[in-house]
Amino acid sequence: MFSVENAGESWEALQRAVDRIVAIIQADPHKERIDRIITRWLKRHLHRLGAGINLDRLNSLVEDKAMLAENLENLVKKERLEGRQEGRLEGFAGLLRMQLAFKFGDLPSWVDEKLASATDEQLGEWGTQMLTANSLEELFKH
Repeated sequence: MFSVENAGESWEALQRAVDRIVAIIQADPHKERIDRIITRWLKRHLHRLGAGINLDRLNSLVEDKAMLAENLENLVKKERLEGRQEGRLEGFAGLLRMQLAFKFGDLPSWVDEKLASATDEQLGEWGTQMLTANSLEELFKH
């Protein structure tokens, strides 16, 4: 259980820890009772972490191990996709910032704030419009 708590929000480490717990439960002569107790604890723990998975159908770590593994794998995939998208946006915003600084000189802090909170579409529009904009104010007036 310490491995589960120490996994933090690393869903892959959490899955490895759950696999170890299931092996321990299966080897215990009182496996049904221990399974119920640990399953209940794990559901609460995942809820506290904000795992965002539906645990209503999880009644037994031993019996529902595959379902839990699938849910954790989907979380890992979702996090990786979100991380790639976030990194892509940050990279594009950084490139646009460099181009704006090259064209307009030192940038005021409000430009950094705009770039940091921009959507993919906004960054694309500003990247195109900066070619003809005469000032930062003109570019960001929209």
